[in-house]
Amino acid sequence: MVIAMALKIDPSILDSDDIGEKTARLEMGHKEAIEYVRKVCEKNGFGILVEFSPSEVLNKKVGADKDPYYVLGACNAKVADNALDMTMKIGCLFPCNMVIWEEEPGVQTVYHISIMKAARLLGIAPDNGDWQAIIDETGKNVAAVFEELKSHK
Repeated sequence: MVIAMALKIDPSILDSDDIGEKTARLEMGHKEAIEYVRKVCEKNGFGILVEFSPSEVLNKKVGADKDPYYVLGACNAKVADNALDMTMKIGCLFPCNMVIWEEEPGVQTVYHISIMKAARLLGIAPDNGDWQAIIDETGKNVAAVFEELKSHK
């Protein structure tokens, strides 16, 4: 039996800016892309707190046949501290993930959404000027990351 669930947010009315969605395409090997994205994140104010390969885990644990897929958990400590001062609930979305997957050999996609915007949409963060300042600061840093990723030759 399938139970239908009504969402409180209509995803069809959201655009990529509403969730801070960013993508970039890199023409390089998967491991090279991971290192490049790490370097660009660190250059633009993000430390990497955690990292893991869901594809490696799933391939090993359940015999999945997943193409290379990697998550870099990026964090700007100053911004994270300010966000936690406003709502302890934001920690459930930490860190800001940069996801890298192999579209085809030699072609990687880098994907990100703003956890700060998502938190506001979900109602776990305030919808006020102080939270908007956090969104703006992280948005500026993420924009710099993706500008550099997109300009890579």
